[in-house]
Amino acid sequence: QVQLVESGGGLVQAGGSLRLSCAASGSIFTINDMGWYRQAPGKQREVVAVIASGGSTNYADSVKGRFTISRDKAKNTVYLQMNSLEPEDTAVYYCKSWYYSGSSVYDYWGQGTQVTVSS
Repeated sequence: QVQLVESGGGLVQAGGSLRLSCAASGSIFTINDMGWYRQAPGKQREVVAVIASGGSTNYADSVKGRFTISRDKAKNTVYLQMNSLEPEDTAVYYCKSWYYSGSSVYDYWGQGTQVTVSS
């Protein structure tokens, strides 16, 4: 089992910045990739950014150039630096981890942290 705890959400004005953190505990040796998702009211959860075990990253088109995902393996923590925030970024942000074992995939979710961007 992996436990993921997000922090760093809050209320910010448009154009501002926030940094989200996700601390992993438990069976951390089983974590391969980590990522951030978000879910706005009335919308489906969507991927924001993913960082692989080797460090490669992928971003949703809507956040490219504004958000940066990074990972500190020594601290078992993944970060999401969010700059130039827009009201459309308002959502609950969730951390997710993946572990691959053969043909099986195990994933875990955090409880989410609210990000609200005011115009």
